[in-house]
Formats: sequence, structure tokens, C-alpha cells
Amino acid sequence: MQESWTRARDYARDSRTMEVAPSLSVRPQTSLRPSALIPVGTYRATLTVIRGSDTGRLVAIGRNGLVVGSAPDADLVVDGDGVSRYHARISADEGGTFHVEDLGSASGTFVGANQVSRSPLVTGDQVQFGRELRLRFRIIDATEKSTYGEVYEPSLHDELTRAFNRPHFFHRLFAEGAHARRAHTDVSVLMIGVDRLKELNDACGHLAGDRALSSIVGVIGSSIRVGNALARYDGDELALLAPLTNPRESTRLAERLLLAVAGLRLTAWGKNVHLTVSIGTASLSEVLPSSQEPHLELLSLANERLCEATRAERGAMFSGSVAPLRFRETL
Repeated sequence: MQESWTRARDYARDSRTMEVAPSLSVRPQTSLRPSALIPVGTYRATLTVIRGSDTGRLVAIGRNGLVVGSAPDADLVVDGDGVSRYHARISADEGGTFHVEDLGSASGTFVGANQVSRSPLVTGDQVQFGRELRLRFRIIDATEKSTYGEVYEPSLHDELTRAFNRPHFFHRLFAEGAHARRAHTDVSVLMIGVDRLKELNDACGHLAGDRALSSIVGVIGSSIRVGNALARYDGDELALLAPLTNPRESTRLAERLLLAVAGLRLTAWGKNVHLTVSIGTASLSEVLPSSQEPHLELLSLANERLCEATRAERGAMFSGSVAPLRFRETL
């Protein structure tokens, strides 16, 4: 675990100082034919989730507009904190200008930092519904939409588990940490280690181990809020980023995840398999304000507590607000 943390620290530092390679130039003898112009009418209005459980998801807005809400028959169904059943509608007027209209939601609709009842949208606007769900409105062409689906979305996720990958986790960590400092709120990180996964791989093969890891990711994903970000961090380790979560709330979240994973029942080669996880939690409020690298110190603290939880007993949780908590004590 310490080795993986060291690699991650170096990766995060390098990613902020990396120079972009110069663009390649086309050889003079290469003949290039101009691309065909995009036919009129292939431009689409879209929403991209930039904060929420489906971060990176691209949704096209149809001719009749789109209703966002938690109701099953909403056009864009989301389950976010504070999102009403029929929260808001986005549609175009006769002149082709798109507007967002709040439908009497309890928590409000925001364009940028301003709460609105009805507001025009221009490409690049950020729209927020509830406490955590944030989307970006853009007008794009059909080629860009196709390229986005083929290239960008897969680049965010781990191929096996479909959780976010580590580069995207670091991107979210830096962004949410900076936002929390500016807004004087908190953000927590939970480092999650899957216990005995290597033993399962050795005994039943990597296919069984892959299936178990994917099942654990699925259970955790269904137990967290829409604004949280779950990533595969390194092999048998996961990382969970929880904005607007203080130390005590992160402890309760970890307890809930311990119970959820412990209730998972799997089989391999006709035998029952019972896996647990160990969790270390840390919050940005526990890092000194004078820290030059608060995001990395937050991650390091959560990793240290994961090590403490693993040493205490598999299926344990360790945070700054309570003593090591073992799963059997939560039943």
C-alpha cells in the first residue's frame, strides 16, 4: 500500500508540471483534402455531467426539450441530494435560444452562482440542480458528439470495474479540494482495501477475483450519494471522494459501506465466498491550512488510516473521529 501511495504521489506531482509535446507538422508533400462541411441541422444542444455519479456522461437535448428530475418518467433521471421529482426543464424557444426553467423545485436551480427561475443558456454555462449535481450546457456538432463517446468517456473509467480511474480521481480531488477551501466547506477521502482478494485470485483464478472486485464496486456505488466519486485506485484498492462531508459524516459513511460489502454473497467453483473491506478515512479539515499540498496530505492521511485498519483486523475502519471500528462491532 505504501508503494502504491508513493507512485500516486509522484504521478500527481508530475501531472501538474508535465509539458505538452509540440504538435506534429504535416510533411509538405502530404496532400490533404478539406473535410466536408457539417450539414445544417447536425448541431446538438447537450448537457455534460461535470459533478455527480455519472461524471462525464453526455446527454443530448431533443427537439421537445428535456426535464431533469428524480421521477422515473423524467427525461434525465438523477438521484441527487436535493433534486426534486421534476426539478427543471431545458428547452429552446421559437428563435432557437435555449432556456432553463425551474419547475418549483425545493432546492433551486442555479446558472453559475445565480439562482434562477428561468434563464437563457449559452454554450459553456454550468447549471446546478440540488446541492451536488452540476452539468455543463454546450452546443456541439455531430462529429464531436461521436468522438466524445468513443474517446473521452472510456478515458474516465477503469476498464474492468467501470469505476473512475486514478487520473480522473486526482483531477476531481484537486478540483473539489480547491472548491472546499474557497467555500469554507469540507471534503473527505475514503481509501478502501479489498481484503483477501489475492488469496481468492490464487485459489479460484483471476476471473473470480475480477468478478468479486466488480461486485464490490457495484455495491459501494449503489450506497453513495450522486456527488461522490468512486475510483479504482491501485489493484485491490479503491478511493472514494465525498464532497461536503466532514469527519463524523465520513465515519458514518464508512460504517455503511462496511455493512453493505459484508452483506454481499458470492460463489466461486461452487463454494461461497465472503469478502470484506478495510477503510481509512480523512477530511480536508484535518489538514493544516498552511499546507502547500493539502490534497496530497489528505490522501496520505486516508492511506495511513487504511493501513491502521488493515493491521487492526480485516473488515475494519479507522478514522480521526473514532477508534478503530471492526465490522463485528457494527452488527
